Amino acid sequence: MTVEGTTERVLRLLGLLQRRPSWTAAELAAELGVTDRSVRRDVERLRALGYPVHAVAGVGGGYRLGAGTRLPPLLLDDEEAIATAVSLRLASGGTVAGTGEAALRALAKLDQVMPPRLRAEIRAVHGATDTLVGPGVEVDPELLVTLARARRDAVRVRFRYAGRHGDERERTVEPVRMVATSRRWYLMAWDVDRADWRVFRLDRMRDATATTWHFRPREHPDPVAHVQRSVTEAPYRYSARVRVHAPPDRVRERVPPQVGRVEDDGDGRCVLVAGGDDLDWLAVHVVRIGFDAEILDPPELRDAAARLARRLAAMAGQPGTSMRCVPTTESSRSASSSGEPGSAE
Repeated sequence: MTVEGTTERVLRLLGLLQRRPSWTAAELAAELGVTDRSVRRDVERLRALGYPVHAVAGVGGGYRLGAGTRLPPLLLDDEEAIATAVSLRLASGGTVAGTGEAALRALAKLDQVMPPRLRAEIRAVHGATDTLVGPGVEVDPELLVTLARARRDAVRVRFRYAGRHGDERERTVEPVRMVATSRRWYLMAWDVDRADWRVFRLDRMRDATATTWHFRPREHPDPVAHVQRSVTEAPYRYSARVRVHAPPDRVRERVPPQVGRVEDDGDGRCVLVAGGDDLDWLAVHVVRIGFDAEILDPPELRDAAARLARRLAAMAGQPGTSMRCVPTTESSRSASSSGEPGSAE
């Protein structure tokens, strides 16, 4: 085999070792189309380049890529590694459309081989840096890395979680996917104790630790749709369905995905599904969309819309109308000020 062919195979071997926690020599040989002896030689080549490839004891044996004492040479020096990690952490926050997930995958790979001394320097840089972005809830980048690696390695995660009412409990989950909105990060996971799918806000997690308990990935709902349904409907007293006389794409431009779900209804119309604890706030929310609409459910929302219409007419000085001030409820204030009603957990 030529030098170019050997180099290409070694790079393929490195990619395989980064894909999952461990491989047997036979599995690697089958993937690469070579003998076990060739795999051993290529592993030695990676070690010579500085990659920490460890032998795995046990039945069948194998290899895994571990954390090293230094970065592999000829790839990144210390300054380049720090600059790359800091940039990836900023990008993983979702501020650049389409790059968040890729940046998170790259950050997880880089973190795996990062020497401890560089990790400390990166934390120091991150702790001394502020980013001018829109209002949102900050999430610890270390938590993102922990969850990303646990998902990749198919191991359970244990953490303390504060519920909607402030009660904090320990949760053990099998992570499936992280979903980011413009303001928050969510985790869709199988809750081991409750034996059901759950959605968790990352900003409510603390002391997250990846365990050594491996799990077999389950068939699961679409993570984006499941998270959206959880944050827009599940936590609320009322679930509103409103037929909007406008194409779905135009309505989605005005309704953030964490606020409501937009379903195509044909003939250039759509159905908006949104949840809330305050009917008056829901009525205002529908009016603010700016399109003709008809309320399908619940009937109480029609009454709230009628009250809103009378108050608006009185404010506009329409004859024959009077305005009765209705105090704004706490749920209404919190929903309208945040721009995002909340979460299922």
